[in-house]
Amino acid sequence: MFQRPTRAMRRDVTQLICALGGLVLGLLAPLADVGPQVEAGRVTTMLFSVGFGVISLVSIIYSMLFLVVQFSATTFTPRLAFFRDEPIVWRAFAFAVGVFVFCVVAGLGIGTRKQVAALLPCTAMILTLIALAQMRTLQTKAFDSIQLAHSLTAIAARAHRSYDSLRLRPYVPGRTAPAPPPAGTGAASTVRWSGPATVVQQIDVHALVAVAQRHDCAIDFRVTPGRTLSRGMALAEVTGGELTEEVLREAVITGVERTFDQDPELPFRLLVDIALRALSPAVHDPATAVEAVDRLEDLLTRLADRELDFGRFADGAGRVRVTVPVPDWDQYVRTAFDDLLFAAADSPMALRRVRDLLGRLAEESPESRRAVVRERLEWAERTGSAAYPLIWTPAVLP
Repeated sequence: MFQRPTRAMRRDVTQLICALGGLVLGLLAPLADVGPQVEAGRVTTMLFSVGFGVISLVSIIYSMLFLVVQFSATTFTPRLAFFRDEPIVWRAFAFAVGVFVFCVVAGLGIGTRKQVAALLPCTAMILTLIALAQMRTLQTKAFDSIQLAHSLTAIAARAHRSYDSLRLRPYVPGRTAPAPPPAGTGAASTVRWSGPATVVQQIDVHALVAVAQRHDCAIDFRVTPGRTLSRGMALAEVTGGELTEEVLREAVITGVERTFDQDPELPFRLLVDIALRALSPAVHDPATAVEAVDRLEDLLTRLADRELDFGRFADGAGRVRVTVPVPDWDQYVRTAFDDLLFAAADSPMALRRVRDLLGRLAEESPESRRAVVRERLEWAERTGSAAYPLIWTPAVLP
C-alpha cells in the first residue's frame, strides 16, 4: 500500500505505445504483398475515412467523461472520481489515437501504388471494431457510474482492496507490541513544508526506509495521506541525522485531492458525504442515506476486530525507520458518525438505521473500543425517543 504508484505513468505510457504502434504498423502494412490484391485508390479513401471517423470517438470520450464527472459531483459528492480514473477511459482514448495514426500513415504510405494487399483494409476494419467494442464498454462503465448502488459498491470494493493489502492482524485487547529496536538516536530536527498548500496523496515508504538506513536516522511523519499541507507546517521529524526537505519531497506525492491509494479514511468520508447530501433539506432522500449507512456498517464491522496500527516500517534489521500516522478506531467512528448523527436527527428512518448500526458495533467490537460507540448510541437513542415517541422503539443498550 505504501509505495510509489505507477498509475499515471502507465496511462501516459499506454497512450505513447498506442501512437507508436499505429505509426510502425502504418509504415509496415502497405509493404505487405501477400494474399489477394485490391485497388489502392479505394483503400486510401477508406483508410482516411476510417481514421478521421475513429478520431471523432475522442471527443465522445471526453464529453462522456465531463458529463459523468459532473453528474457524480452534483448527485453524490465532488470527491467521487471513479469514472475519471477508470482504465477503460484512457485505454479507449489511446487506442483511438493509435488507430487514427495507423490509418493516416498507411494511407500516405500507399503513395502511387495501384494495388495493395487486402490485408491492409481488413486490418483497419479489425482495429475499428476493437475501438467500437471499447466504446461500448466505456458506455457501460459510464452508466454504472451514475447509479447509486454501483457507486456505493465501488467505494466499498476499493476500501476492501486497500484493507486486504494491509493484511491487518486480529485485535487483541491489552496486547502491547514489543518495543522495536531504536533507529536514529540523538537530537531531533523538524522538516517543514515550504511549498504551497497541497494534499498529501501518497508516501513512498520503501524509498524513505532506504534513505533513513543510509543516514542512520528515523523519519517520523507528522501528516498522513489525505491531509492538506500548508506552508510552514511540520512535514516530518528526523531523529539521529539531518535530511533536507528536498529529500522528503521526492518521496511524497502531492496533488489537489485525496486518493484511495494510501488513505484508508477516504471511503468513510465519501459514504458520509453521500448520506449528508441525501439528508440535506434540498434533497431530503433518507432512503439513499440508509443505503450509504449500510456500506458504512460493512466497513466498520470489518475493522472493529482488527489491529489498526500499521504505520511503522522497519529496515532489514528490524529497526523502525519510518513512521506514518494512521487513523485509529476512534477516528474512524468519529468520521462515520459525528456529522451524520446531527443530519439524521431530522429523519426517523435515517436516525433509526444509524442507531441500529451503533448498537451492532457496541455488541461486536472489543470492550476497549466500545466507549466511543456507546456515547453516540446513547445520543441517538435519546434524540430518537424525544423527537419521535410515536414510532420510536427503544433499543436495549449493551
